Amino acid sequence: MMLLFCPLVFAEEYTLQAGVSVNDVPKAFFGSWRVKAKLDDTNSYGTFKPQSIDFWTLSRVGDKITLSNPFSGANAEVSLKSVEGNVIVFSKKAPYDNKMLTDTITIRLSDNTFTGINTLSLESFSLVDNHLMKTETARYTISGEKISGESVLKE
Repeated sequence: MMLLFCPLVFAEEYTLQAGVSVNDVPKAFFGSWRVKAKLDDTNSYGTFKPQSIDFWTLSRVGDKITLSNPFSGANAEVSLKSVEGNVIVFSKKAPYDNKMLTDTITIRLSDNTFTGINTLSLESFSLVDNHLMKTETARYTISGEKISGESVLKE
């Protein structure tokens, strides 16, 4: 089962945290990226893939940031957590069935690449009384190469 940016189901409304503005995000963050992920740690090896290659398109409309995957059809609005220079932290939540998948991604932009960490939490809830039955977690090391969009490099 592929859970690293799995095809999303429902986009949720998110509010930026106080002091964090979409305008603080470097323009080079937006565009299309080839992203590699390697599993570093998990409490559920049967749930999370050991490695993957994915494609992300990060775009902005107004004060909303969207992450989409043109190949899988996944599309999610993301919540911007912090921006400190070229270090960006964002997250997304995706409910489906009786589960909630939370991704938190920290990346550092450099040249036309990024490196970072993607932490995932998959919570499973009872269909009877909605109590939390289990939480599966994973941490991936990720790296991205810019495919299209504005360059990080100053020209």
